[in-house]
Amino acid sequence: MLVETCPYNNSFLNNMVHSVPNMSSTAVTDDDDFDVRHSSFYDPNRLSEDGSPTMLSPWNQSCSPYTKSPWYNFDDDFPKNLPQNGLIGSLVREEGHIYSLAAKNDILYTGSDSKNIRVWKDMKEFSAFKSNSGLVKAIIIAGEKIFTGHQDGKVRVWKVQSKNPNNHKRAGSLPKLIDIFKASIKPSNYVEVKRNRTTLWIKHCDAISCLSMDHSQGLLYSASWDRTFKVWKVDNSKCLESVKAHDDAVNSVVASIDGIVYTGSADGTVKVWKRESNGKTVNHVFVQTLLNQEFAVTALAVNKPGSVVYCGSSDGVLNFWEREKKNLIHGGVLKGHKLAVLCLAVAGNLVFSGSADKNIIVWKRDGPVHMCLSILTGHNGPVKCLAVEEDKSSSTGSEKKWVVYSGSLDKSVKIWSVSEMAHNLHQMTTMQQSGQEDNSWDSIPSVKY
Repeated sequence: MLVETCPYNNSFLNNMVHSVPNMSSTAVTDDDDFDVRHSSFYDPNRLSEDGSPTMLSPWNQSCSPYTKSPWYNFDDDFPKNLPQNGLIGSLVREEGHIYSLAAKNDILYTGSDSKNIRVWKDMKEFSAFKSNSGLVKAIIIAGEKIFTGHQDGKVRVWKVQSKNPNNHKRAGSLPKLIDIFKASIKPSNYVEVKRNRTTLWIKHCDAISCLSMDHSQGLLYSASWDRTFKVWKVDNSKCLESVKAHDDAVNSVVASIDGIVYTGSADGTVKVWKRESNGKTVNHVFVQTLLNQEFAVTALAVNKPGSVVYCGSSDGVLNFWEREKKNLIHGGVLKGHKLAVLCLAVAGNLVFSGSADKNIIVWKRDGPVHMCLSILTGHNGPVKCLAVEEDKSSSTGSEKKWVVYSGSLDKSVKIWSVSEMAHNLHQMTTMQQSGQEDNSWDSIPSVKY
């Protein structure tokens, strides 16, 4: 197994990124330095939000979101062929912590613990629509429909008006009231939950933690702190299946290609499921457990071809698996964050990890090797969500650029420009991993065991 770390203290990176803090090159895992998140979601005395992995990481709300964010600073003698990754701008509304993001075609949706879902275009507020549920924990864009997952366990559906794109109207919720009424007639549709309480199987009985979409099949997946994930048919809003997936809260669900679905939980496991369809019936069959550890799994991401799976945990570590033929093989771990990884995103050859340590690390994958491309700093609170779009206006044949949106509990959204080009940094990383002497780069260990 390969262990790779991000060199926070390396002088080379300190020249490239002006605001890199003086942090250890390995993740902090001692219980004294980080509250290890044990299974706590079903403590009968807890509030629903108390189980959030974010709540277990220290963070600072006192800093103003208007504080100027650092830009990358390049010295005159610094190599010119390295990417100039940097901040484009910030979006701030003093109304709540940012919990969810979704971006498509230069339109950005932001969800917070206020009742408003805001729409942004060209870094200006374009529209807004209000939900009565408060905290918006997940957002998915599917054509003209917007799906939002909420703390109250409901998935709400919104529709963009074609004649007036800045107008969003409520189109219902999942499950629909008529489906709840029909299901409530049959006693067999009730399932037992905590403390001998029963509820309909088509309803989540705790907060929605994550949404994922299989666009090719028109299926929406919702994960919840009630330990289940549910499968919805988008065109008729029907719940097709509810899967009791884990022994604790499901923090993440990701739908990949070929009917493969990944779930990560506060119980420390990552599981793989395979969709099987028989006419109108859809079933997800358990395939394997990729990870079983003490620390809560807080985020999952899969690259577009479905060949690499990434997992972030409450100990600040990223694990990844690579597909070889039909099997997923553990490729190693990436260490760079001091606190919990709260969100992940994959775009092209880049992996973005946002953390409770307020930083975003940009990793670049080159075959089996991952290197720390850059560190995006400037948030004054934990980075809770990420969204990435290709910057088609700036990308060239040899250099692909991305626009990265990061939402934080400091009540701001920051917009970054990130390039995949990092020639010199890649060479140094490869030298160290091939076993050659390079004392200036010895903060990136490569350990196989």
